[in-house]
Amino acid sequence: MFGAASKILAALAVLGFAYACTPGSFSGDGRGAVPLSQSAKSQLSRMGSSPSAPMFIRIYKRESELEVWKKTASGGYQLFDTYAICAWSGELGPKIYEGDRQTPEGFYTITPGLMNPNSEFHLAINLGFPNSYDRSLGRNGSNIMIHGDCSSRGCYAMTNEQIEEIYALVRETFAGGNRSVQAQVYPFRMTAENFAEYQGNRNMSFWRNLKLGYDTHQVTGEPPVWDVCGSAYTFDTASACGASTLSDTQRTRLASIQTADATALRDAVAAREERTRLAALEAARLAEEAATQAQRQAQAEVASAERQQAVSGFTGQIGTFFSGLFGGSRAPVNDPAAPVPPPRPARYS
Repeated sequence: MFGAASKILAALAVLGFAYACTPGSFSGDGRGAVPLSQSAKSQLSRMGSSPSAPMFIRIYKRESELEVWKKTASGGYQLFDTYAICAWSGELGPKIYEGDRQTPEGFYTITPGLMNPNSEFHLAINLGFPNSYDRSLGRNGSNIMIHGDCSSRGCYAMTNEQIEEIYALVRETFAGGNRSVQAQVYPFRMTAENFAEYQGNRNMSFWRNLKLGYDTHQVTGEPPVWDVCGSAYTFDTASACGASTLSDTQRTRLASIQTADATALRDAVAAREERTRLAALEAARLAEEAATQAQRQAQAEVASAERQQAVSGFTGQIGTFFSGLFGGSRAPVNDPAAPVPPPRPARYS
């Protein structure tokens, strides 16, 4: 009985290990309390920020980059640093269900309870997937994290050195009295060129919805306050499906950004189509050139073979001619009608 139970537990452990970044813990060694480095503190000071100031995180999957933004004394947010992500699993697009090996996309809220200083992946920060938006669509999964160990099974993996600094930055933000840290996860940088490249992707409407949150930050300078209305994120609204709380000036600027982006997207799509057309023409030209070259080569080989055959035939004819002219090795022919030569006189001695 105990053997069967242990086998079942082992199987469950394997499934959890294969399809999620399991939290895994052991007796702490204090790594979660390692002080923020002096160089990081100096950089924050130069920015007009501090370890205790509010912050938010941005992740770009395609570029494999994680950004940390900190609030400054001027009231706005400034980029503190960009970290190269070691690994993330799956493809561009949201996480749908437990075990799909996908890393999620969307807006997530990190709270102190989601920090794991004793993770088997060195240190870990749980993103809080699924959020209310994911749950509204029936999406499920667990233990989706930003962690160390440079290995991903559905999470965003960093080097141990990187996660130590990111973890310390989040920890100090909480110590400063901030209740949460927002994590924004995008499929790629929100450029017209990237949207043009993935124009036909099934996730395009979802990505446009994420871009609205990105644009809202551009207008307000603050991480957007997000909610869910129906099957979409809403940003900076009085309620989930309520009116916008942006000022008239901010709404005008947001509309201006969206208009400019729509124009840039049309131009990017047109430019991409033109590049595709020119590439197709060039491919056709090269194929035709290759076919012509192959035909010429074949004709040259046929002509060479014909010349070789002609030379061989002519050489044979010449040989026959000279062989007949000089007697060659042919046997003598006796002609009965030929005159008989007179007898040769005897030699005198």
